[in-house]
Order: sequence, then C-alpha cells, then structure tokens
Amino acid sequence: MHAVVVRDQQLHWEEQADPVPGDTELLVSVQAAGINGADLIQRMGFYPAPPGSPPDIPGLELAGEVVAVGAQVQRFHAGDRVMALVGGGGQATMAVIDESHALAVPDSLSWPEAGGFPEVFSTAFDALFTQAGLAMGERALVTGAAGGVGTAGVQLATATGARVVATVRQAARHAEVAALGADMVIDPTEVDRYGPYDVVLELVGSASLPGILPHLSTGARVVVIGVGSGASVEINLLELMGARARIGGSTLRARSRREKADVAAAMTAHVLPLLANGTVRVPVCDTFAMSDATGAYERFAAGGKLGKVVLVAS
Repeated sequence: MHAVVVRDQQLHWEEQADPVPGDTELLVSVQAAGINGADLIQRMGFYPAPPGSPPDIPGLELAGEVVAVGAQVQRFHAGDRVMALVGGGGQATMAVIDESHALAVPDSLSWPEAGGFPEVFSTAFDALFTQAGLAMGERALVTGAAGGVGTAGVQLATATGARVVATVRQAARHAEVAALGADMVIDPTEVDRYGPYDVVLELVGSASLPGILPHLSTGARVVVIGVGSGASVEINLLELMGARARIGGSTLRARSRREKADVAAAMTAHVLPLLANGTVRVPVCDTFAMSDATGAYERFAAGGKLGKVVLVAS
C-alpha cells in the first residue's frame, strides 16, 4: 500500500507494508479520509497516536470497501462499504478497522462525504447528547460553526428540536450555516444578545468561552471540543455557581475499544438514519488526491472554509 507518512514534521507519500486484520478487524481499501485538526497537531510532533495505531501515518477517519475480514467478524463481508473512526492510519490506501467501530455507508453517500463523516459527527453527537444531554426545546450555542464539527453539531441539534444559535466569524458563511438549520447565525461578539444558553458546544477555545459564561441558563452544560484560539482561560467561578452550570471536555481518540464501540453503536442507532434520509449531510469544502496530502493540509490550515477537507483515492 501507499500512505501519508509524517517524518520531521513533513508529509511524505510512501510505500508501506499492507496491514493485516486481526480476528475482529476489517481490512479496508480506503477511498476517502477526512482531515481534522488533530492531524495537523500530530504532524507538528504533538498528539501521538494511541498504542496499537500506526505512529507515523495520520488520519482519524476513513471510508472504503472491505476487502478481507478476520476470523471472528460477523456483521461485514468483502465488498461492503464502511466508514469508521480509527486511532491513526486512515490516510493510506489500506487500513484496518475494528468491526465494532465500523459504520455502514448509506447507498446515497459519496466516498468524500463518507470519508468526512465519522470524526465530526461522532464528536458532535457524543458531546451534545452523551455528555451534555441536549433535549428538545433547549437553546444550544455552537461556536465556530462553519468547521466540520460545527456543521455536524448545528444539524444534529436542529434535528433533535433544539433552538440553535451558531457563531461564525466570516459573514460570508452565515447564510450557508443557516441553511444547515441554525435559527440564528451571529458574529462571535454578539453572544450576549441571544442567550441564555442551555448547552454550549465550544469549538473555539479561549477567545470564545469567557464571553459565553455570563450568559448561561440555570443548569447549563458546556462541552469543550476545540481550543484553536488557545487552551487557557480565566473563569469567574461565581458565574458558574450562580447558574449551577457544568463545564466539561471531550475527546474520542484516546478512548478504549469498548468506549469507541459504544459511540459507534449510538451513531448507528441515532445518526445513520438521519444521514440516510437526508436530514443531515456532510458539507465537503475541498477534495485532494491522497498523494497531495501537503496541499490538503495547507487548505485545512488556511481556514475560511465550510465543512470538510477530504483526501480521496486517486
């Protein structure tokens, strides 16, 4: 196979040995692999892959066709279309997926859409519902809503009947995010005008969170997913106490096999039907040949995009 390999903070397109599936794993011919912020951080020498994942091949999500299965695999067969979160190794022409982490790709979904689905929708679903318990009728704030997790969060919150306020820094993207279901799309400086917020999906970090805390409803839940603007903030604890609010954080990559299987099961039950019937969709900003990973990473880092940057098989 060929793979994107990180060496000395540079990306190289190199031949590698084909992975071999274990008893509970699928061997997949990768057709598309989304790029995420974690990939850029790993390239810089931080956020290493968890044990058992390729240490030098990035990629947290992929979609492709099953070409072989392990001895104990029961749900999938050669020829099936699947997508999944992986600990690493997604940006390669071949990869292995644990059967319990695999999601069936709906027939209506293109490969680039499937390759850009697992990470952002799993992250948004887990944060909004498993962690924050978002309910119908609540007011949800999604910050940095034009990115991959943001567009997923807006759609999932809307689908459950929440009232969604989305912050988007670029005015040119406001209409596009509104088209995904947000009731209001605002500049980040306007969060004080549209609260109080029951649930906050925080995707920006230190430049965003302090301005939101005074505008939480009683019993509000804040889940921090992204810290692109910085990871350190000064918090007025009296504001949290007065609102009886909770702040938490969440990542998926380092979770155990069982925990990731639980996320996949929840996605299969609650999100795949919405994807199959068109209630939610995967906005794809740009696609690049997998061999041009450097160009794709540069496009991702440049910002100003709506949705996903995805590597595709050439």
